[in-house]
Order: sequence, then C-alpha cells, then structure tokens
Amino acid sequence: MLSFHYTARDPASGRVVKSTVEADSENAAAKLIKKEGLTPVEITLITASKFNFNRKGKVKAKDRVLFSRQLSTLINAGLPLIQSLQQVASQTQSKPLKVIINKVISDVEGGATLANSMAKYPQVFNNIYVSLIAAGETSGTLDKALERLAVQQEKDADLISKIRGAMMYPVIILLVMVAVVGFMLVKVLPQVQILYSGLKGAHLPLITSILLGASHFVIHFWWLMLIVLAVLVVAGTRYARTGPGKLVVDKLKMKVWPIGELFMKVYMARFSRTAATLVASGVPLIQVLDITAQSVNNVHIAKSIKSAIEKVRAGKALSDSIKGDPNFLELVPNMIHIGEQSGSLESMLGKTADYYEKEVDDEIKNISSLIEPVMMIALGIVAFIIVAAILLPVYSLAGNSNFTSSI
Repeated sequence: MLSFHYTARDPASGRVVKSTVEADSENAAAKLIKKEGLTPVEITLITASKFNFNRKGKVKAKDRVLFSRQLSTLINAGLPLIQSLQQVASQTQSKPLKVIINKVISDVEGGATLANSMAKYPQVFNNIYVSLIAAGETSGTLDKALERLAVQQEKDADLISKIRGAMMYPVIILLVMVAVVGFMLVKVLPQVQILYSGLKGAHLPLITSILLGASHFVIHFWWLMLIVLAVLVVAGTRYARTGPGKLVVDKLKMKVWPIGELFMKVYMARFSRTAATLVASGVPLIQVLDITAQSVNNVHIAKSIKSAIEKVRAGKALSDSIKGDPNFLELVPNMIHIGEQSGSLESMLGKTADYYEKEVDDEIKNISSLIEPVMMIALGIVAFIIVAAILLPVYSLAGNSNFTSSI
C-alpha cells in the first residue's frame, strides 16, 4: 500500500478537505476519495523522503546489502521480479525495509520500473543504487547489477568501519586523560590547599598555584564549562554543515597531517570503486562522473569532477581531464589512461580501487602506530605535571621542617 496526500472538495458544502489515504495506486486513491462523497482536486504520493525516519526506523547498510544479494540470487535463478521481491520482503528482518519493499512491489505491479519505484526512497536507495538498477533493467542484467551493488556497499561500509576503528583508540585515551585530570583537579589538589592553608608564610610553587586556580574554576564554574562546550559543539557542527564550513572541513581532511593522506586515499578508492561499478553496468560516462561527484563526499573533489565533466563533454579524454588536478592522486589519471587506451576502463578503475583500499589499510596502521606513542607521551606529561603539582609542596614543606628543626 502507498500513502497519498490529497486535496478534495465537498460538492454539498463547497469546503476544501485535505487529508491522506492509503491505496495501491493513484487511481485507487481517487476511487476511495470519491466513495467518501468528495471530488479529488489534487493527489500526491508521499515518498520516503517525507517520512520521519528516526534512528530505529533507519535501514542499516548490512540490511541493504543482504537485500541486494538475495534479490540478485532469486532473479538469477529465474524467478519473476515481483515474486523475487515478495520472497525477499518475507525474509528481511528489517521492518522499515520490509515496508519499503512492499511499496516498491505495489509500484512495480502498477507498471512502474524497479528503478523508478526505488527512486522514491532516496534515504534507502541512493542515486548510485537507482542508476545501476536502471542500467541493469535496460541491459537485462539486473542480477549482475544487484551483485555489483552489494559489493560496492560492502566496500564502502568496510572503509568507514576501518576509519572509525582507527579513531577509537585516541578517543579512549583522550577520555581517560580528561577523567584523570578532572579527578585530580576536583579531589586531590584541594587537599593540598587545605594542608598549606594552616601554615603561615608557606608559599606554593607556581605550577601548584596554577592548577589550584584551575581546580577552583572547575569546582565552582563546571556548569559554565558545560554550557560553553555545548555551544561550541552545536555551533561547530552547524558551521561544518554550511557551504563555507564544508569547504573548510573538507580541505582540512585533505591537508592536515597525519589524516590528510588517509582521506585522500579514501576518496580515491571511493571514486574508483564507484566509477568502476557504474561503468561495468553500462552507465554512460557523463552520468558516471555526475553520480561519482555526489558520492565522493568532498566538495573540492566533487568540483574537480564537475570540471572534468565539461572537458569530457568537449571531447577530451577523462584521464587528460583530471591529470594535474591537485585533488586527484597521480596514479588515478595514469590508470584511467591505460584503461582508455586498452579498452578496459572498468578493469583499471577496479584495480585502482583495490590498490587504494589496501593503501588505506596500511595508512591506518601507520597512523595507529604513530598515535599510540604520541598519546602515551602526552598522558605521561599530564601525569607528571599533576604529580609535580602535588609533590613539590610536600617536598617544600619537608625542607622547611628540616631547616626549622636544625635551627
């Protein structure tokens, strides 16, 4: 069943009625509205983009991969498309995906193509997915297109998982450092101040005085720190989502050491893998580049791809269009040039993607091996400063006591 928003007029009173109705098609929705004694004025399909997808209602990447593989297997086995979709819908464990598949089935039964039916749900089936499905339907290789989609999604998910995994260790160490410093400032250092408060003429070392000031601020103004932190996080997040903010963030990803090389290789792997999958499915080159520009998730590289599109339209080879562009690593245009010369562009793009995916693995290992000692040294320095701030006053007190007793 599909959901429709409609505007209708009551012939008896002349009033305008706006509501929603569920039906298998627009014609069926119009019949239901007429049964209510209303005259339909406008009927609009409510697509998935208008649905309120919360976190529990979101379709996971692994569910989409499983859907693609199951549907590919069933179609390859010779089952009709609608029957294959029904089988997959009955087997999927994801309730949101099951709802969407059933709506796609209703559309296909009404005469729509699978690609057009899926295009109504961009949160689940993005532009790459829809384009590959459309190419597969046109060429009669829908099962192969679905298999390529499953591989593409698995590769993307694997890259994201590796990056997140690499970032977990430094985040945990940072949280430990914050917790240790917080405990020392709130619980330990105030005791040193109490110890010295009863001694006349006692002078605290500079480092202890600074940390005691920080301790006093944290104890009495923790709420202000939380407010400032929350404001900075919210403002920073919103700025990063704006046009100028995304320009800055994406440029930092590409240039800042030590993550710059990692992200560049991620972008090259994503560009090559997406382009290889689309080319293999028979998607025209201009459309391949247009879709890849959207999927690479970096505005600077996307701008370079858009520039390359205009050059390709003018008759220039793709390799020449991106050669020398600072937003592309040198290997990419070289491999594309070999593919163009040998007529094996799909194969060369796939090999380029494999190479950079392996490079991403190596880069993550290098960054991890670099971050570990750096974080341990930083933790050691913080611990030394705190211990010094606590022990220096004690040694100072002991020295004064010895000096006094000797007199």
